[in-house]
Amino acid sequence: MIAEVIINRTAKKLNRTFDYHVPEELEGLVFVGSKVLVPFGKGKKLEEAFVVKLKNKTNYPNEMKDIARLEEQLKDEQIQLAKWMAKRYFCNLSDCIKLMLTPGTRNKNKQKRIQEKTKNSVYLSKTIEAIEFDIETGKIKSEKQKKVIHFLQDNRGATIPEIEMLTSCSRAIVNTLIKNGYLEIVEEKIERNPLNFKDLELIRKTETTEKLVLTKEQENAYQKVEKKMEENAYHAFLLYGVTGSGKTEIYLQLIQTALEKGKTAILLVPEISLTPQMLNRFMARFEKKEIAVLHSKLTIGERHDEWERIREGKAKIVIGARSAIFAPVENIGIIIIDEEHDSSYKSEANPKYDTKEVAKQIAQYNKCPLLLGSATPDINTYYSAIQKEKQEIELVTLTKRANQSSLPTVQVVDLKQELANR
Repeated sequence: MIAEVIINRTAKKLNRTFDYHVPEELEGLVFVGSKVLVPFGKGKKLEEAFVVKLKNKTNYPNEMKDIARLEEQLKDEQIQLAKWMAKRYFCNLSDCIKLMLTPGTRNKNKQKRIQEKTKNSVYLSKTIEAIEFDIETGKIKSEKQKKVIHFLQDNRGATIPEIEMLTSCSRAIVNTLIKNGYLEIVEEKIERNPLNFKDLELIRKTETTEKLVLTKEQENAYQKVEKKMEENAYHAFLLYGVTGSGKTEIYLQLIQTALEKGKTAILLVPEISLTPQMLNRFMARFEKKEIAVLHSKLTIGERHDEWERIREGKAKIVIGARSAIFAPVENIGIIIIDEEHDSSYKSEANPKYDTKEVAKQIAQYNKCPLLLGSATPDINTYYSAIQKEKQEIELVTLTKRANQSSLPTVQVVDLKQELANR
């Protein structure tokens, strides 16, 4: 089998594919989207590359080298999206693919990549009945050893420093019990979850945990989008609602509907809108473990672990800034872009891309609705929404505030006239 790969380099002349032979031991393991290491050029150093196509024939049978090693695996959908982006935004394919790699794994030097954070936890390696029998028969005589055993009976998974501090027993006592087969050390992964410090009970005391009753306008907007979710069909909507009209409540109920259908959801917001209050509202409505957060204020380790939780299907709702659109979410039921007019949805760094266009491609692939929300829509989005003949985006309006409060009075003042009258 032959693999067409793109070398992970920024040089323009390398923005093309190269053929490599898939060795027998890697057949069935290398797919479109695989990150591999390959010998490239005259040097002995291996280069990172991404498999973009598999085939049976090559035009260069005598010049081909073997793939050396398999590393990370992307989905075929992600590779197709990267190809579309490279063509749409005139950039290197490898740069687009790198947007979809797990944060912290993009460094070519393996020693500098983010590793899983682990701890050594201590557990009883025998049943408490068997240990109590050994205590009664005098096999375990030391009072300190008994103290450690009874502590671990109530505190499974404690670390050695915790045992030392809370039992006033030395490490030597623990080591003796390990040596005699009463305790065992298990290496466990520590999840760097940015929401772990949040007090869920306190949040649910201050935030509404139940669905709110929708107004007629809100219900109309919800029903239109929900219908497309039911049909498993792509459709773009512009939710044009005045400030305070309850757009967020519509988002919450649509995401709830997606989860009830066994699907997932992506909510994009500008970086400045990712406030603790906004996250609290979602945590009050959904389980903390269902939510993954991705933004620039997180450490690289936190972003790495959030990405992995999404990949493993543990997180069903992804809330984040622009780059969260590339998270490895499966079975998407809805994509929501709040404050869609915000300029931060356009990347100024290479590769330059428009998040709304990328979201449209992902929504079309997943056959799900794309909802753009704003009180002051982008002029291009609004123009597309009012073009009746094309109907690329359906316009849904919220003209009243959800709590029935009146809108502020607006008066246009001619400053030239004001200055003249002064």
